[in-house]
Amino acid sequence: MKKTALYDKHVSLGAKIVPFAGFEMPVQYSGVTEEHFAVREKAGLFDVSHMGQFFIEGAGSKELLQYVTTNNVNALENGKAQYSCLPNEEGGIVDDLIVYKMEDDKYFVVVNASNIDKDWNHISKYNTFGAKMTNASDDMSLLAVQGPKATEILQKLTESNLSEIPYYNFTIGSVAGVNDVIISNTGYTGSGGFEIYFKNEDAATLWDAIIEAGAEEGIIPCGLAARDTLRLEKGFCLYGNDIDDTTSPIEAGLGWITKFDKDFVSKETFAQQKEEGVTRKLVGFELTDKGVPRHDYPVVDAEGNVIGKVTSGTQSPMKKVGLGLAYVDKPHFKLGSEIFIQVRNKNIPAKVVKAPFV
Repeated sequence: MKKTALYDKHVSLGAKIVPFAGFEMPVQYSGVTEEHFAVREKAGLFDVSHMGQFFIEGAGSKELLQYVTTNNVNALENGKAQYSCLPNEEGGIVDDLIVYKMEDDKYFVVVNASNIDKDWNHISKYNTFGAKMTNASDDMSLLAVQGPKATEILQKLTESNLSEIPYYNFTIGSVAGVNDVIISNTGYTGSGGFEIYFKNEDAATLWDAIIEAGAEEGIIPCGLAARDTLRLEKGFCLYGNDIDDTTSPIEAGLGWITKFDKDFVSKETFAQQKEEGVTRKLVGFELTDKGVPRHDYPVVDAEGNVIGKVTSGTQSPMKKVGLGLAYVDKPHFKLGSEIFIQVRNKNIPAKVVKAPFV
């Protein structure tokens, strides 16, 4: 198992450590609910250094990314980022990712930890454009400062004007005396904040500085469990649960990052799905009775016929109800449809609703 540069810090703080995507990662510190509410109401600090980072640069870099991703890289200006995905040849998703445009002919790509090698091999396979590719995953760390107080906390440590960095934009600056930090207005909690990328050797310095700067505002360290409940309340997809090699972006509700004004892998398949419609869709649902939905629980209709399955589910800390995401067959995926989630052999009624849930 790999360890992030902050592993010893997590252990010393009493974090519960679990294996995740080939890493020993902190799943929680003070408890999922406390960490969840800290991020929704104040601020939380996450070590997400297990994520992968590639640099793709030189002549042909834009053309390569344009062909292997679904979103339109032409829309990116320097200092902007975009959410996208890598489609496979069968009309599924290799991974979802963020593409950052550092400068002309230089891009920074952030991928999921469990898919680093898979993504690298997939992009490399299509690199007939002569782009230079560098896998910096083992050399870089990533901290996410999330929550309504995150900007205020991080601003104490940098001269970069964070209020001038819009959502999905970034700058490169100094944070707590550490230079060349990528400061990005992104995150996977839906509560606002920043993600910062830097060299491994600066991890402890930056962690301590952020915790100290945020003490007054109530910042606490947070683990992967709270990150999961936070992203789920906002209806964000998690690779391996809600999207994978067998799900298309059209089925997954990611048509908004699938742009047909360019050529890319599996374009024809997705164009046909968009035009003709799909037979199943990823939907949000809320239970209308007590119960907690979990990954892989069957979804059934009123007669008990299986019409889908839950991909992500939890008891929402904010709404105090069971909710989640599920692939559901046509026509049951329409908003307002009544469906049932099989929880321990009981069919619990639920309603198809529009995400985000909070």
